[in-house]
Order: sequence, then structure tokens, then C-alpha cells
Amino acid sequence: MAEPTETKTDLVSEIPECPHCGKPMPLCICDSVTPVKSRIQLLILIHPQEQDRALGTARLLARHFENAVVRIGLSWPSLAKALGRPVPDPSRWAVLYLGSAKVEDLETDAEIVAINRKGELEPHQRAILSDIEGIVLLDGTWSQAKALWWRNAWMLKCQRVILGPKQPSRYGKLRREPRRDGLSTIEAAAILLAGLEKRPDIATTLTDSFERMLAKFREVQAKMLELAPKPKKRDFRRRRR
Repeated sequence: MAEPTETKTDLVSEIPECPHCGKPMPLCICDSVTPVKSRIQLLILIHPQEQDRALGTARLLARHFENAVVRIGLSWPSLAKALGRPVPDPSRWAVLYLGSAKVEDLETDAEIVAINRKGELEPHQRAILSDIEGIVLLDGTWSQAKALWWRNAWMLKCQRVILGPKQPSRYGKLRREPRRDGLSTIEAAAILLAGLEKRPDIATTLTDSFERMLAKFREVQAKMLELAPKPKKRDFRRRRR
């Protein structure tokens, strides 16, 4: 009697993963990560059902920053609890907002825009953005990231920001984003940190790291098809345009 054929899931589970970036070892690029010093702290909240180990970027992003905080879960009672330290003024923390507001619909060509609860441009953009001391990034699929937003009411105390990237995500055909302005977590962080700190070198470092990750994936995936991410189900709840 023939032995049962191993499934793709079985094969993937046998591949050890990096304890730092969480990727299967053949896809790990931790040995080439360049440390970055930043005055703005990162808090990365990962939805517990985010399963894209191969192409996810949250943990890779955190590897660049000594003080980056990564949390996996659905909700926390406050920004302070999520960070693990007191936060005197949550309004000086920005949240990359996932609502319907888009930079292309506003009267600005800026790449980073602060908005109010109505999705309108905040007055005094320069003063607001220069006062930001931390950024909250929500990692997961579009629907997972929105679930994180709705389950954490404390984010209402933070400053909402949206991005108007000048270029589409470097994922290309590897991973389709639900919106034209959709980016990977590491690409969003590159724009935010480089823009807020006036340091293009941060964007260069993070973008180079992302490019190496994608190149490694393409190289390895051609030989190990079991590492290809599962195709995502179409979200029919999203309004068609």
C-alpha cells in the first residue's frame, strides 16, 4: 500500500523558521538587516490570524529598530498597555488610518497627511506632523487591520494620518493590494519615518531591505513551491469602484 502524499501544509511545517523575523529559514535575510536609529518609536500590532510568513514585513521592519514594539493580538486596553510603558500624551502618536479618506481626494499633494475624524485635512499640518513621537501600524490583511482599528478604541485619541505614495507597492503581482495606495507595512513605515524625520536614508534602508526580501522570495519560491503564500479570498464586502 502506497504511503500518503505529504500535503503542502505538512511540508511547510517541517521547515524551521527564524526566531527573529518569523520567516521560514530559506527566506530569512536577518543577516543583512541594517540597524536604524530613529527618534520616532514604532508600535506594530499584528492580527493573530495574519499567516503570510513568506511575504509579511512587520517583523522584518521591527528588526531594524532596537526600540520597536511588536504585539500580536486583537485588543489592548490602552496605548500604554500595548507599548508596555506610560504614554503622557497619546495625541502625539499617529495611527496609519484605514478609512475611506484618500490623499488624492484632498487638496494636497503631500505624501503624509494628518486628517480629523471627518476625514478632512487638519489645519497646521507641519506643526502636527513635526510633533509626532510615535507611530502605530496595523499589520494583516485589509479586513484584519480594520478589525484591529475597531477593537481598540484608544486609537481615537491618536492622530490619524494617511499616505499618498508616489509609487505603487513593490509587491507587484506577488501580492495584490485592495487599494491603489495600499502598501506593505515596511513601505508605509519607510514613507512615514523618512518624511517625519526628514531623513531619506531611512526610506532607502527599509526599501533596500524589502527589495532583498522580495528577491530572496522569488529565488527560493522557484525551487520550493510549498513556500508560496496561499491565494487570498476575494473580499466581496469591499465596495466596487
